[in-house]
Amino acid sequence: MTKMIKIKKRDGRIVPFDQDKITQAIFNAARSIGGSDRTKAQELSNKVIELIKERFDGNVPDVEQVQDIVEKVLIIEDHVKTAKAYIIYRQKHKEIRAAKTAVMGKAVQTKLSVNALKVLKERYLIKDLNGNIIETPDELFRRIAKNIAKADKNYDKKADLKKTTQEFYELMAKLDFLPNSPTLMNAGTDIQQLAACFVLPIEDSMEGIFGTLRDAAIIHKSGGGTGFSFNRLRPTNSVVKSTQGVASGPISFLTVYNAATEVIKQGGKRRGANMGILRVDHPDILDFINCKEKNSDITNFNISVAITDNFMKAVEKNADYPLKHKTSGEAVRMLNARSVFDMLVGAAWRNGDPGVVFIDRINKDNPTPAVGELESTNPCGEQPLLPYEACNLGSVNLGHYIVDKKVDWERLKTTIHTCIHFLDNVIDMCKYPLKEITNIVNANRKIGLGVMGWADMLVQLGIPYNSNEGVKFAEKIMKFVKDESDNASEELAKKRGCFPNWKDSIYNKKSKYFKGKHVKLRNATRTTLAPTGTIGMIADASGGVEPLFALSYVKRVMDGKELFYVDKYFKKALEERGIYDEELMEEIVDAGTIQYMDKVPQQIKHAFVVAHDITPEWHVKMQAAFQKYTDNAVSKTVNFSHDATVKDVEEVYFMAYKTGCKGTTIYRDGSKDNQVLNLNMNLKKEKEDKKKGECPHCSGKMRFSEGCATCIDCGYSYCSS
Repeated sequence: MTKMIKIKKRDGRIVPFDQDKITQAIFNAARSIGGSDRTKAQELSNKVIELIKERFDGNVPDVEQVQDIVEKVLIIEDHVKTAKAYIIYRQKHKEIRAAKTAVMGKAVQTKLSVNALKVLKERYLIKDLNGNIIETPDELFRRIAKNIAKADKNYDKKADLKKTTQEFYELMAKLDFLPNSPTLMNAGTDIQQLAACFVLPIEDSMEGIFGTLRDAAIIHKSGGGTGFSFNRLRPTNSVVKSTQGVASGPISFLTVYNAATEVIKQGGKRRGANMGILRVDHPDILDFINCKEKNSDITNFNISVAITDNFMKAVEKNADYPLKHKTSGEAVRMLNARSVFDMLVGAAWRNGDPGVVFIDRINKDNPTPAVGELESTNPCGEQPLLPYEACNLGSVNLGHYIVDKKVDWERLKTTIHTCIHFLDNVIDMCKYPLKEITNIVNANRKIGLGVMGWADMLVQLGIPYNSNEGVKFAEKIMKFVKDESDNASEELAKKRGCFPNWKDSIYNKKSKYFKGKHVKLRNATRTTLAPTGTIGMIADASGGVEPLFALSYVKRVMDGKELFYVDKYFKKALEERGIYDEELMEEIVDAGTIQYMDKVPQQIKHAFVVAHDITPEWHVKMQAAFQKYTDNAVSKTVNFSHDATVKDVEEVYFMAYKTGCKGTTIYRDGSKDNQVLNLNMNLKKEKEDKKKGECPHCSGKMRFSEGCATCIDCGYSYCSS
């Protein structure tokens, strides 16, 4: 560290001078052209310091003046190529600062990416009545930290709120952890609804059906997502005794709920999201499986079939199974299980819906069976909940815990304990929209800590996602997260008490549900693996436990806006070997994969596999590895190429069931008109084909509609949006 102790930042702040930043900048520039001598970078950095002292004689230089001197020293010392790389680096960062200013409408001092700022501006930063942004990203994190820390006073009147606030702030500001979207949006505001996941019961009456719809509207308005089981509703054409009419069935009311969601903006920030579930033994199951046959149908719902163990046994035996009337419990008719399973698989192959949840397995892990049965999940399937239950989630950014190609286990442990503290506080600070929700949430105190940046962690360690080493390491990481989450919850229980329903839970040896481990816990569940869609974008981290989608891709978000991504770790790996250039990146964008590119070193190919390099069975193996040490469930999509067969999907469903997953969702590339993640190569191809107007296979005429193209001569088609 130099004796010069101050430097003037671009925002006018005077801060301590850090010579290491100069050394690192010089080294990065040298490395981008093939250099590897950090000692030389240190020597050049020392010369920069000498020249700064000579020129400023104790006065405070600004950032630009220091960077000018770096350039001068590189040229004087005959490091012309490094100087050129450094100049390019400065220019790119200047462009990034300009882009951030354009997004925010003013200069901002932040390490957040341009895309992260776009997401924050659109959804999270507080606006005035005229729609003007009135807080910075830093102020957002401070708002949340201060609000959530207040819960400490409920348990210790002398609690050091300043200390807790700073811990929570640093956790988020460094992007080591982010809570779910409603907490980011609403903490410290008048809304104060902080939970992401809700499950609401639908009773078999008009009052029950539309009362739940009203409750869902309230939740959507506050930013939450809802899950429903439509299983209590009597089947289509059943006699309604009170009116002597006939029932319209669960699908009709699913459609009503979908329409209502369409007109409700969640706090004016995002469209409502829902999960609709029907058991495989409901008499209307065939209609349910096909209710989203068209991509334009029921667009505000994910749907899943609740599959029982008995059904799966019947499928394997090619046997019949009974459909049951939910009021009387009597068998209405028999269906061949294999035929129903084939229909389900075919529908999922067609456009991804429905998914499946293995409902018996979910209830086997129900921590409070005396309270009720788990019947549905949140919209992405990772959080099974009791009727009226809610849960708040958050995710640790695993990509931030690699130092010198090793996991910093001690820092990860500290982070996990702080996260559990944070999430437990969220329960107390949340203003739940219904009394029933408040009661059961406080009785069970479920939280769901998960991870994001899993693929980022793997590529830094050089471990392929699709390998036994990757799967084993997943078990190791998630076991660590679970064990430390349990330990942190135990510590909180000593200070704050167990969750009130603990006495009748599976953790109390005096309970008939006791599983063999007597442990006092603050929270009925501690871990959940969410998809981390928007919070992953804010943290610039790979989503949940998914592989890298691509090394360069376009993500369509927020009502059709497009965000372009290039994987930062891939770029860094190329720069470290001195082979990064724009021409190579264009080739990679066009190819969509690097596995067949001779210009890319084998070591990089080995680590940087993307979703479509990975065969479906590895997706399932990875999901099962994480599920093994997750209290709730794992949100994971098994990606298929557009050319995948129905048989491929069938094999994945069986594999997911047999390896202990609690559900599975598949997606065949291009099978929906509005695809969230898109390879830039496909978007480019679509534009080129539109321009030419002809089929690339037979030169016939192409018809374009809603992101899909079809040749009217040979029938060739693809969907890229």
